[in-house]
Amino acid sequence: MDDQPPQARDRASIPPGFVPRPVGGGFMEAAGPLYVRRDAGGRGVFGLLVEPRHCNAKDMCHGGMLAALTDVVLGIGGLEQAGVKGFFITVSLTQDFLAPVPLGSWMEAEVELLRRTSTTMFVQGVFKVRGEPVLRSSGVFRLPRPEG
Repeated sequence: MDDQPPQARDRASIPPGFVPRPVGGGFMEAAGPLYVRRDAGGRGVFGLLVEPRHCNAKDMCHGGMLAALTDVVLGIGGLEQAGVKGFFITVSLTQDFLAPVPLGSWMEAEVELLRRTSTTMFVQGVFKVRGEPVLRSSGVFRLPRPEG
């Protein structure tokens, strides 16, 4: 018999190389935790372990949770790739739900900054479970104003 609490057993299944990615703010504190690892090019690959609190009545990750996750991950990933620090404002966000994400799934997201202007960034991402796409998303984000 395993003496670990269920949450500790689940967190033990997080793939090697992923570390907690603090986001700040109460929402992701409650909805996370979010994880990140760096790929060979230094880009962040984001991860989330789907827990019961993320799920609907069918033990699938709730669409609202997935939408909120895409907002956070695309914004953070875009800022990192743009080399900008600060907070972003979401202008628009689109999701295509490709497949259900069951309870206990490890989901990874790769983010791509498509274009950046002085005030705006255009970002897309693909979220996968076991290498299979489950969600495609794109977003437009207002960049933070330069300090000074």
